Amino acid sequence: MVLEIAIIIFLLVVSIVLGYYLVRVQQRNVKLEKEFFLVDTKIKHLQLESLESRLDPHLFKNILNSIQSHAYQTYFALDKMAGVLDYVLYDSQKKLVSPREEHQFALSLIEINKIKISPLFQLNVKSKIAANEILYDQNLLAPLISIDLIENAFKHADLQSADSFISILFEIKGGSFHLMVSNKTSAKNALKKNHSGFGLEALHKRLEIIYKEHFRLERFVENDVYIAHLKINLNDFKAKMHFTG
Repeated sequence: MVLEIAIIIFLLVVSIVLGYYLVRVQQRNVKLEKEFFLVDTKIKHLQLESLESRLDPHLFKNILNSIQSHAYQTYFALDKMAGVLDYVLYDSQKKLVSPREEHQFALSLIEINKIKISPLFQLNVKSKIAANEILYDQNLLAPLISIDLIENAFKHADLQSADSFISILFEIKGGSFHLMVSNKTSAKNALKKNHSGFGLEALHKRLEIIYKEHFRLERFVENDVYIAHLKINLNDFKAKMHFTG
């Protein structure tokens, strides 16, 4: 009888000890999960900062090359450049800007790039944004997201062909921001143009980190025309911001 009681007491002690250690292990797992989440969030934040910090030199290099190649338009270019620099130095430090701010920046960027093409070159720039569009003035866009698509078009367009062109469309439709850029490709450089390099890869990475499933970036060639289409669902992104905030 005494032996049975001793065994029961021993088993109870073992159960209590095991239960205690099980609770400790569970608590430790929860703590490790929280730490992992914090580390993962910090890594993504650092990745985003790294990607954004590498955008500015790319922008400045292309702009300065354009200005140097056409000195007679320097005054006009520098005037536009002042606005672009203000945006890059100040507004780009914000996590989000309004579509209006990004749109105006992109138009100035296009004007600067125009100095490297002939006045006869077919450049079509359209903006389809309703005057009463409420999303136009809400901070929902990552700054500088239009750089790479626009710069890529001016860099890779076939500027020598008579039927060459660059077409750029800004649009807010159905609660989404659209930027569509297309240009006539050059046959001799078609292979290179299918590989956009760091710029568009970095853009895609930024979009993934910021917008996750609320964006789509498509790039393809159709009938010797390179087309890039960026769509960001502003309504869904805005709803997610309010929910997580």
